Amino acid sequence: MITGEMHHTFGVFFPLSFLFLVSPCSGGNILVYPVDGSHWINMKVLVEELHAKGHKMTVIRPSNSWYIKENSPLYTSITIKLEEDFKNVFDLYLEEQIRVQREGASLLSFFRLNNQFMTMFTQAHGFWCDVAKKVLEDKKLVKQLIDSKYDLVLTDPFTGSGVILAKYLNLPVVFNVRWITRGEGHFFMAPSPLSYIPVPGSGLTDKMDFIQRIKNMFFYSIIKFQEDKVLLIYDELCNKHIEGGCSIVSLLQQADIWLFRSDFVFDFPRPTMPNMVYIGGFQCKPAEPLPADLEKFVQSSGEHGVIIMSLGALVNGLPNDITDEIATVFSKMPQKVIWRHTGDRPSTLGNNTLIVDWMPQKDLLGHPQVKVFVAHGGTNGVQEAIYHGVPVLGIPLFFDQYDNLLRLQERGAGKIIQLADLNSHSFEKGLKDLLHDSSYRENIQRLSRLHKDKPISPMEDCIFWIEYVIRHKGARHLISEAYKMPWYSYHSLDVLLLLLAVLMVLLYSIYAVFRCLCCRRKRKTKPKQN
Repeated sequence: MITGEMHHTFGVFFPLSFLFLVSPCSGGNILVYPVDGSHWINMKVLVEELHAKGHKMTVIRPSNSWYIKENSPLYTSITIKLEEDFKNVFDLYLEEQIRVQREGASLLSFFRLNNQFMTMFTQAHGFWCDVAKKVLEDKKLVKQLIDSKYDLVLTDPFTGSGVILAKYLNLPVVFNVRWITRGEGHFFMAPSPLSYIPVPGSGLTDKMDFIQRIKNMFFYSIIKFQEDKVLLIYDELCNKHIEGGCSIVSLLQQADIWLFRSDFVFDFPRPTMPNMVYIGGFQCKPAEPLPADLEKFVQSSGEHGVIIMSLGALVNGLPNDITDEIATVFSKMPQKVIWRHTGDRPSTLGNNTLIVDWMPQKDLLGHPQVKVFVAHGGTNGVQEAIYHGVPVLGIPLFFDQYDNLLRLQERGAGKIIQLADLNSHSFEKGLKDLLHDSSYRENIQRLSRLHKDKPISPMEDCIFWIEYVIRHKGARHLISEAYKMPWYSYHSLDVLLLLLAVLMVLLYSIYAVFRCLCCRRKRKTKPKQN
């Protein structure tokens, strides 16, 4: 007889033991088509784990890649020679983005930022289209790819090039995804009622009043128009290299598995689809010991603890006047500060602040002495903060960073300071709120417990579903038929029009019958004339 305690033990044990009953997947042959920058940072974590599981990988990279190395023990690379360097375009965009944001929020600044983003975004897609063209037009390389007999394509759908190549090679597709060619992946793949699902960039949450729902609809209309315009870049590639032509939209919707870099501890609840697997925080790992010199500095903070600050790998630094104000505030704090900063050294730097070119972010976040994380709000950093339970003071700069930080702020686990409002007073107040109000730490540690309370880790989920696609040569049974339907059929507008037409005919018929009856009655009751 199974007691209640034994039943609980069996209930916990079963999901884990079930994994060992699944037939193992012999080392697969995987073609990886990544996106550079911060997207490669988390793709590389997945590549490392797949390599450790015995899978063979080939990575397609441009010759002027920022982070994707040509030589690696993890993979074989295929390097596509390109002359254009997109990094310069991104740097100019970032400088202008910071300058416009500091001028303050206005309708004019919104349209200026939006226009700059679209220019940069279009150039980025053009750059990755050029990579795909060079691959598909190189007959020798195409033959090499076909002869290699890959099991699947693992790609980041932020650009459409990877999924086009997968279609050309007739291979199953697994996405490592949060953003796709036309925005946040959910809006493209799953039902997304605008009444309670905020559009990225709107600055809204899942609790919207009437005016906010109007704003949400307005943002959705703008983004939809922009996305459709950007997708035209891929038409030539699809029509030229895919037999019978295709649409980038339908190719994205046909992907076998979406490994989605989010979860509902972080994101707002919403409808989803059976082939979307949530892997938020898959890159997070327990903290390891710090280097001896860094550990000594951290321990010297005593009871006050440590503040760490990093604005990500792509940002060299904020304007000098802002960094000087930040340094001034840090110098007044009793805490020690570790600041990843590669720009000009602040002139007001205090003795309690250590400037570094690089820092072991996850190991610091997992250290018990770290009290606050000052960050730009990138997905990786926010998820690591949740994993380790450290409250975040956010300074969003671009892309999805404000939306990421808004989710923490809404849950009482962080605060946001807009760049236009950033000065010594607002920065000091934000730091002191997070340091002295215990609710921030309690809330993010609650999120951390929720995030970790799962039958298997997000990384184990990743590997299972990739190997699942290899074992079964795809996952077509999980793909919705929606991608085959035109938009008017998807929303049942054709059915609605038919029903309206039938109703109108029925109403008109009733009206005609009554009119005919009334006319007959009038003729019968009409008095005869002498």
